[in-house]
Amino acid sequence: MLVILLEALGAGLLLVLIVWWTMFHGRRGGERPVDEGASAGGGVDADRSEAVRPPR
Repeated sequence: MLVILLEALGAGLLLVLIVWWTMFHGRRGGERPVDEGASAGGGVDADRSEAVRPPR
């Protein structure tokens, strides 16, 4: 019973470590600040798509 509990605890700690590593590792100050000027529909790429289209 103790072995199963330790294995579950280890798996939970490994999950937390993987999530922390993928989200916050390497970023100074944690999460990036929210860009208030970006549109909700797709940001920079949505704005560039209009300029790339050929004229009709």
